Amino acid sequence: MRNIYSVSAILEDKGFDIEIATNGREALEALKDAPDKDLVLMDIMMPEMDGYEAMSLIRKDPRFEKLPIIALTAKAMKGDKQKCISAGASDYITKPLNADKLLSLIRVWLQQS
Repeated sequence: MRNIYSVSAILEDKGFDIEIATNGREALEALKDAPDKDLVLMDIMMPEMDGYEAMSLIRKDPRFEKLPIIALTAKAMKGDKQKCISAGASDYITKPLNADKLLSLIRVWLQQS
């Protein structure tokens, strides 16, 4: 919850309209209900359905083939970035988050979509 609060505060301060899902199932439902999202920030470590499974299921839907997904993870071990990309992430950033780096990544992916 602390991560959700800090990320949402950063994004809302910059004028982003955000929707929060606390687990992978909620994220899938949010996309199903409103498929016009511009970008997804996906935490890897979530209850019920983790980010890897959620990203994989999102990518199976043709509507979300090109939807930018940035994986957020506390894991910074060798191979973790590739695991995120293989599961469907467009990019990857580690926690603790650097707000400037996160905003820069978001800008890059929003310009490409």
